[in-house]
Amino acid sequence: MKDYILKFLEELKYEKNYSDLTINGYLKDLNLFLEYLNENNFKSYKEIEYQDIRNYINYLYELKYNTKTISRHISSIRSFFKYLKVNNIIYNNPCVLVSNPKLQKKLPKYLNFNDIEKLLCAFENDSTIGIRNSLILELLYSTGMRVSEIINISIKDISLSEKTIKINGKGNKERLVYFGSRAKVLLEKYLSKAYHNLNNNNLDYLLLSKTGKKITDREIRFVVDGAAQIAHIPFKVSPHVLRHTFATHMLQDGADLRSVQELLGHSNLSTTQIYTHLTNETIRNTYLNAHPRARR
Repeated sequence: MKDYILKFLEELKYEKNYSDLTINGYLKDLNLFLEYLNENNFKSYKEIEYQDIRNYINYLYELKYNTKTISRHISSIRSFFKYLKVNNIIYNNPCVLVSNPKLQKKLPKYLNFNDIEKLLCAFENDSTIGIRNSLILELLYSTGMRVSEIINISIKDISLSEKTIKINGKGNKERLVYFGSRAKVLLEKYLSKAYHNLNNNNLDYLLLSKTGKKITDREIRFVVDGAAQIAHIPFKVSPHVLRHTFATHMLQDGADLRSVQELLGHSNLSTTQIYTHLTNETIRNTYLNAHPRARR
């Protein structure tokens, strides 16, 4: 049965241009599902019915998985069975009536203006690595890019005069992101004083490791975490927190939701709407603190 999983993953990679990270997520989810089927003596995917999928979901709850993780597993299985049905490997799709558990919406964490300033100033700009690290932080906040996007920036895709970077986002979708004057100054400083010290292997990537290789997402996270500790931020800060901060600050300062959607590379506006909850809460607190009739 594993052969079908591998063929399904090949389709995601070569026909739908899914990222390696996404494909590895599908692989882990489907491998666990396959283990469950083998333990319960299923010989073919054709045997599986709706109730079997429900039993598997109960099994995931027994493993103490949270609803978000279970929802992801269900989505992986649903996509896989849709593939089997489209390719006439099964006659009936057992996932048709399976719904995802209701997720509790968690508002994303973000930094206020004071904390983001402290974070961006965490590193000294007088060394090769210090300049590079400062640039990483500035680009993450100035553009709202994902980690997977920033590590793949190519020199040729940067326009200093237009203050734009062409990137490939999720699903290999190309878009332009913009950066401001402070990011431009850091970019110019990095390219003139630090980049050639790192680029021993003549690579075209903008951000490089200490050994001259393409920087990894783990190294980016390490840089952000280190800056947060230096800046004494009272909670865990990840690159995605800087993405949340970018979106929240844009909306707080008057940007429209559609523009923020485009800048973030969200396929659906509903994904971007989570940030309106943050800005609405800010407006509410401002009202409660400022209006005489709202004070206790």
